[in-house]
Amino acid sequence: MQPTLMQLDIQTPALLFPAVSLLLLAYTNKFLAIANLIRNLISDYEKQPRYELLKQIKSLRLRLNMIRWMQVCGVASMLLCVISMYFIHEGWQVWAKVLFAVSLLLLIVSLVVTLVEIILSAGALKVVLKELQEKNEHMQ
Repeated sequence: MQPTLMQLDIQTPALLFPAVSLLLLAYTNKFLAIANLIRNLISDYEKQPRYELLKQIKSLRLRLNMIRWMQVCGVASMLLCVISMYFIHEGWQVWAKVLFAVSLLLLIVSLVVTLVEIILSAGALKVVLKELQEKNEHMQ
């Protein structure tokens, strides 16, 4: 008995559209929030230069770059889904499957980078909370 080859339906790549759209919206919101935070920290640094602010800005710059790559991979994933749908429409199943697979891989990369950025973000918050707690203990 020969294995049957999976036929890729046009609805399969279309399933990614809502997920990727929501991811891109979340990435954009995160990008804007961090960009505003950087602007505020730079303003604070110009008023009163402190090493801690430079350290925070450097960390936020890394996170901004990660978010940019999350966005690039997400947009590329969506673009390849659209091209894959076109290939399905034209009957080019092999190329449609290849592009859809690459699209899924790009989505995975985007999600892995998101996970790393979340871990960095949580670590930065721990440091800030620890500093706040230490200041509070010294004041008492």
